[in-house]
Amino acid sequence: MILERRHLLLGIGAQALLGGRVSAQDVTLPFANGVRPLVRYPGKRPLIGLTSRPPQLETPFGVFNETLLTPNDAFFVRYHMSDIPLSIDMAAWRLTIGGHVARPLSLSLDDLKRQFTPTDIVAVNQCSGNSRGFFSPRVGGGQLGNGAMGNARWTGVPLKAVLEKAGVKSGGKQVTFNGLDNPPAPDMPDFVKALDLDHATDGEVMLAWAMNGEDLPFLNGYPLRLVVPGYFGTYWVKHLSDIAVLDAPFEGYWMKTAYRVPDNDCQCVPVGEKPAATRPIGTFAVRSFLTSHADGATVSGADATILSGIAFDGGSGIAKVELSLDGGRQWVAARLGDDLGRYAFRPWTLVLRLPRGAQAVQVRATAVSGETQPMEPLWNPAGYLRNVVETVRLRVA
Repeated sequence: MILERRHLLLGIGAQALLGGRVSAQDVTLPFANGVRPLVRYPGKRPLIGLTSRPPQLETPFGVFNETLLTPNDAFFVRYHMSDIPLSIDMAAWRLTIGGHVARPLSLSLDDLKRQFTPTDIVAVNQCSGNSRGFFSPRVGGGQLGNGAMGNARWTGVPLKAVLEKAGVKSGGKQVTFNGLDNPPAPDMPDFVKALDLDHATDGEVMLAWAMNGEDLPFLNGYPLRLVVPGYFGTYWVKHLSDIAVLDAPFEGYWMKTAYRVPDNDCQCVPVGEKPAATRPIGTFAVRSFLTSHADGATVSGADATILSGIAFDGGSGIAKVELSLDGGRQWVAARLGDDLGRYAFRPWTLVLRLPRGAQAVQVRATAVSGETQPMEPLWNPAGYLRNVVETVRLRVA
């Protein structure tokens, strides 16, 4: 039934997957050239369309005020290769595990579910270029707002258990991951990512087949994707099909050349400069957002205003969230809400009586590690890792 349903879904939606536009509505993101269409793809509500070949869809920011777990039909979509699968024959699909292992494996989805103990984890998936459109001066790449992120409960099996079954040989260094999406031309490098063996076997990196209690949406990696908690989405390979253990560092383009950041503490350089050295992008920087009110909203000054939002980091957890109304001179601590785990969105709330007039509300998170958000944006030529203190302007009437 699942196979038939998914073939039917993709048959109906193939034109959309190949670039068909369903909605005539537009939204305007708050930066230059920010007009974007709202588009509907199979299994998704209308999302903000960035490109159609391959599909890149951003979550409208208001979704993050609806629920702590981002709904599957609203979760952002990011592909690198335009030759994406339009259907998958689950009777034939297998996950292969090979390379520097004692026992190469070929596993069906049922094998994964029956042969290993399932687990779950709540974790944020965030595109490396989330918020790139706000960089000043502008940089190349997809000009995204703040919606290329989402928080979900992922269910699957720890990668560690599968690698143990395969038997990693002595001298293993890295593990590579490849999916069913392919480059559109033979001279383009396939999208293959790598993790150090110690990271791959930490017990948290997961082969996930479910998201928020349901099968993975097709556009989010059905039937299986890699989940790398705390790390940017570039590592979260979709439609996972091949895993290989290597006895030497991986030299592929998407690790050696692309998705790299300045090799220094701030992962930044002065505006307009090139880094002297780079390293692969890794964990999230700490971030926080006000989600209860959109920029430019009007609120009543007669009553207290309930301000709320979310915060997250790369896995140490959120220690505190603070708000300021005076440009950062004074900060008031918010109340932290449900803790779904150190990789998840952490909700926060603060009730304030706001002075009448124009108010600039700033929100700042501090992680358990001690990392906090900068008051001024940091810059790098790839437009990664934006985590400046956000400002939302309200009119208090």
